[in-house]
Amino acid sequence: MSKVALIGAGQMASALTFPLFENGHEVNLVGSPLDDEVIDRLREDNYHVNLLRTLHEGVHYFKCAQVKEAIEGADLIVCGVSSFGVDWFADEIFPILNEDVPLISVTKGMLDFEDGTMLTYPEYWQTKLPKDSKLKIYAIGGPCTARDLADHDPSFVGYCGADLETLEWIRSLFSTDYYIISLTKDVVGLECAVALKNGYALGTALAIGIKEKLGDDGINHNNMKAALFQESVKEMLDLLRLVGGSEDMIMFAAGDLDVTVSAGRSRTVGLLLGKGYTIEETLAQLKGQTLEAVVIATRTARAVKALAKRGKVKIEDFPLLMHVDSLLNEHATLNIPWKKFQKNM
Repeated sequence: MSKVALIGAGQMASALTFPLFENGHEVNLVGSPLDDEVIDRLREDNYHVNLLRTLHEGVHYFKCAQVKEAIEGADLIVCGVSSFGVDWFADEIFPILNEDVPLISVTKGMLDFEDGTMLTYPEYWQTKLPKDSKLKIYAIGGPCTARDLADHDPSFVGYCGADLETLEWIRSLFSTDYYIISLTKDVVGLECAVALKNGYALGTALAIGIKEKLGDDGINHNNMKAALFQESVKEMLDLLRLVGGSEDMIMFAAGDLDVTVSAGRSRTVGLLLGKGYTIEETLAQLKGQTLEAVVIATRTARAVKALAKRGKVKIEDFPLLMHVDSLLNEHATLNIPWKKFQKNM
């Protein structure tokens, strides 16, 4: 039996307590500074008010102020914060970690820089560590929604990191008959793939909003949604090549795109924009929610524009991304550039 401490009581980290606990491990779930109410309710009856599921009796709950107690003697640390907690985790949690204990993160996203460079969060965190740090950072990506995982729906994800032997051990802690894990050393490829899908899920979900706005017009509009999905996969593959990721990682991008378009906040943003709402009206309707799709789409488009200025890419190769960016940041009117999807291949 191992001891695992998950820091950040968000939906995915909390859902991961299911395979860990069922595999016989000691599980500590630690709230971020924003999770006090979540932890208070979990302590009452194990019910997670955001995940909408009851966790196993026997999972231990800690507030952020108790994090040092929670990680004492842990064999593995799991970072479960959202992308908006990346710097908090680096500044507040890294300094108190035992560097001999591996860290694996469920946080998805990328940063962009003025020259068009895109950096995954594991890469960014490495730059925040002292030069002599021995801390090893691993990450999780792939098509897996937290509630389905909590409900034991068969889920297939990827774990990535530099050391396959350690990854094998981490997989042994989590792996069950319903939670299937592939391993890869391609951190950039996997993390880029699963970050990009949020922005492209927004783009694909435009078709859902258009369909709802049209109402029952006798057309299913499956072709429209499939066309946006297809263009999304093509553009994500081009971006994967651009950052030096393995083309194999497109499987996780496509799978994650599908599940994200099916449900979630990224879908909702695209749906509302597809119905004709402005980005301001959309944000007002979703006030208080973490909208990572808006962040990643904006950052990716900004990076592509910077790379285009340097002659590294062609803007016209990313018509869907550019249209999504125009909806988010340029007050553009919805007008999907269907003809720009045509290619001589």
